Amino acid sequence: MTSDVQTPQQQRHLAQTVDSLRALIDDPALPAEVRRALEPEFAEIERLIDKLEQGELHVAVFGRVSVGKSALLNALIGQSHFTVGVLHGTTTARESAQWQRIGDSGVHLIDTPGINEIDGAERERLARHVAGRSDLVIFVVDGDLTASEGEALKDLAATRRPMLLVLNKADRYLAAEREALLERLRAHTQGLLRPQHVIAASALPAPRRVIRIGADGSESESMEIPPPDVASLRATVFDVLASEGKTLAALNAGLFAGRLSDEVGKRLTEVRRDVADKLIRNYALGKGVAVGLNPVPLTDLAAAAGFDVALVTHLGHVYGLPFTKAEAGELVLKIAAQIALLMGAIWGVNVLASALKGISIGLSTALTAGAQGALAYFSTYITGRAAQAYLANGKSWGERGPKRVVEDILGSLDRDSILRDARAEILARLRN
Repeated sequence: MTSDVQTPQQQRHLAQTVDSLRALIDDPALPAEVRRALEPEFAEIERLIDKLEQGELHVAVFGRVSVGKSALLNALIGQSHFTVGVLHGTTTARESAQWQRIGDSGVHLIDTPGINEIDGAERERLARHVAGRSDLVIFVVDGDLTASEGEALKDLAATRRPMLLVLNKADRYLAAEREALLERLRAHTQGLLRPQHVIAASALPAPRRVIRIGADGSESESMEIPPPDVASLRATVFDVLASEGKTLAALNAGLFAGRLSDEVGKRLTEVRRDVADKLIRNYALGKGVAVGLNPVPLTDLAAAAGFDVALVTHLGHVYGLPFTKAEAGELVLKIAAQIALLMGAIWGVNVLASALKGISIGLSTALTAGAQGALAYFSTYITGRAAQAYLANGKSWGERGPKRVVEDILGSLDRDSILRDARAEILARLRN
């Protein structure tokens, strides 16, 4: 068994992986609200960085319920650390134990819940999650591969995770049966695993009857439990980790970092969209209420334009593409021009409502205020959605230009429904 000594290239690979992960979570362009929403993903990255910097190697067992995963780990470490029970699904959460050091790496063994248990969807998700983040997976079976085991094994192999396939409870078979079963397993996993990585083991051998003959020729009979037979598995795990451990850790970390970066990118897009949607609605409602409250005809329309500039400025920060006040004003004017071009008649109604509000009293004032406020809400809502599309495309309208973007937004909205809901909410605010 060789010791695992990192080459300069492996050290650079590991350092580059850590640096890329650090850059992902330390990005100064991420707004605070986006960073808060991504806390679970960033915590996962922190755990991976810690694992890499500590030089840890993780070995996870994976398999369906009651194939003896926990017992196999206990046999490997030589003590009853992992819970073993007679009921299906004894392991319900991730369990781990430090095993021993190989070279300068600390090896951790990780138990996972069984897959395919009734009402065990969450356990199966956790098992796949843990196995997918480990440096070596021990896939445990107790017979020929079932259809679900075959699918799970292919899924794990697709992650390019090194695997060993262990036929546990091998003592149940006669020698010829055991060898035939191992050959079938090697045939099933051809192209996924190396033949020498399909191994037989017996974590908890069944009791056997032993007959002893004394010196006087008398016979005595007893039931004895043979010791676990995991020597071949232990040697193979040592071989793989000693010769390839750090390389596996660097490779797996790089693969994981790439996948997690993609996940964070997708999540970031979703979070930014969610945050932007809330901002747009809040600013639209604020403008609608402000316009509804202002008793002075027409002047409220100009004053409320400040809401749109503030909204666009805030959206720029959410998308990591900040605007100056002048840039935000220019964008608002460009969007407003397209809205006026497409919806000129509505603004005529808006101006009329503003005039009516100044000369009406009582209920009429409330109704016209609500109507004008709803139109103000709608204009800011469209402005925000258009600015959102512009920012999501990297501060670009793309080949289609602002007119088509605004036209598509207007076409996708139920204007009457938005105006009705906005008016009701604004009037409720005004009454309070």
